[in-house]
Amino acid sequence: RPGAFLNSGGAGTMGYAVPAAMGAKVGAPDAQVWAIDGDGCFQMTNQELATCAIEGIPVKIAVINNGNLGMVRQWQTLFYNERYSNTDLQAPRGDRPKFIPDFVKLAEAYGCVGLRCERAEDVDDVIAKAMEINDTPVVIDFIVHQDAMVWPMVAAGTANDDIKIARDMAPDWENGD
Repeated sequence: RPGAFLNSGGAGTMGYAVPAAMGAKVGAPDAQVWAIDGDGCFQMTNQELATCAIEGIPVKIAVINNGNLGMVRQWQTLFYNERYSNTDLQAPRGDRPKFIPDFVKLAEAYGCVGLRCERAEDVDDVIAKAMEINDTPVVIDFIVHQDAMVWPMVAAGTANDDIKIARDMAPDWENGD
């Protein structure tokens, strides 16, 4: 629907999603508003959960959590021969990593509802649970593989016509694909 999707225009604006969702919800209070954010980006503006809780702005926030600064890791994977530096947001805990921070506890600390989804087969149920909550902000911590990537993307120094839709894949502009 026209006017129903807001994005930062691919400008790499970390922290855009939560404030944009807040504004969208205030502007259209009867609309269901979702922000889709990466774990690093969410950390740029998650303190706005306080404003959402205090002012009654019941947005839904889906945090795509790969336990890394995902876009930086993606660039390090694709363009820097997997030389990873300062992207890991995991701390060892027993036999599985603990992500820093715990977004469920963070949401609850701000007076919001926090949910976590760790398995693909649970996605629909967790989203349905979030959709039932309409009086307070909801944060869903979607755990994905550490090498999950975001597509499409345009590499630095290239034209938008050089967009990649997946690793080593680009649209075939000649055939209209």
